[in-house]
Amino acid sequence: MLSRRMLISGLAAIAFAPAASAAELPDLKGRTVVVVTENAYPPLQFVDPKSGKAIGWEYDAMAEIARRLNFKLEYQSTSWDAMIQAVSDGQYDIGMTGITIKDDRKEKVDFSDPYMRSQQLMLVRGDEKRFTDAKGFSTLTTGLIGAQPGTSPFYTAVYEILDGNEQNPRIKLFETFGATVQALKAGDVDLVLTDSTAGDGYVKASGGSLKLIGEPLGTEDFGFIFKKGSDLVSPVNAAITALKADGTLDALNKKWLLDYKMGQ
Repeated sequence: MLSRRMLISGLAAIAFAPAASAAELPDLKGRTVVVVTENAYPPLQFVDPKSGKAIGWEYDAMAEIARRLNFKLEYQSTSWDAMIQAVSDGQYDIGMTGITIKDDRKEKVDFSDPYMRSQQLMLVRGDEKRFTDAKGFSTLTTGLIGAQPGTSPFYTAVYEILDGNEQNPRIKLFETFGATVQALKAGDVDLVLTDSTAGDGYVKASGGSLKLIGEPLGTEDFGFIFKKGSDLVSPVNAAITALKADGTLDALNKKWLLDYKMGQ
């Protein structure tokens, strides 16, 4: 299983840009910025089971970006399959939910600079013994993968584990990532592909009922998304640069990826 210290090492691989002081950051003069998320990717963003509040790495990072750029935050939630189009249409100003920066998505939305790097891993039930890696899963005749359509895990499942057929009946589709994990726990599917950040959070909260197996299937950079041509991209990028340079992102990594214990 991927340790949190290994994860931090992977995140540190993002090259830091030159420092930007607070005095250099744009002032957005208190404007309201509507941010949409899915609240289904712990520890990036999720609903705390104890308090019922939406919390996580991305919430803390966005709050600090808003403070430094002087804008007011308003949060909305939507499903993953609706998010990119909704942001593209201007229904929301920013989308955040561990969104992988990909060229095809850049045709619809603008991305911020990367704020985190993660690896894609295989999440299975804790007692799974039939396979230990992607090749072993592909040789099964009945094993099912749970995935959200249009996501990086979906395409990895299709083209790197299975046969390249996007209608392969071994892929069972779900609206949310949380639903794929619940289906895995219930035995309705046998494998869920997840980035290392979310996967580590679910494993820590599972009490041994889930585990991560196999070698990483790829590395992905996460970014916030905006409507094409948004005037928020440049200021947010400047803030991300400043947060990297002064150690704020490192502190968030420690808080959420090392110190935080799900459900405690």
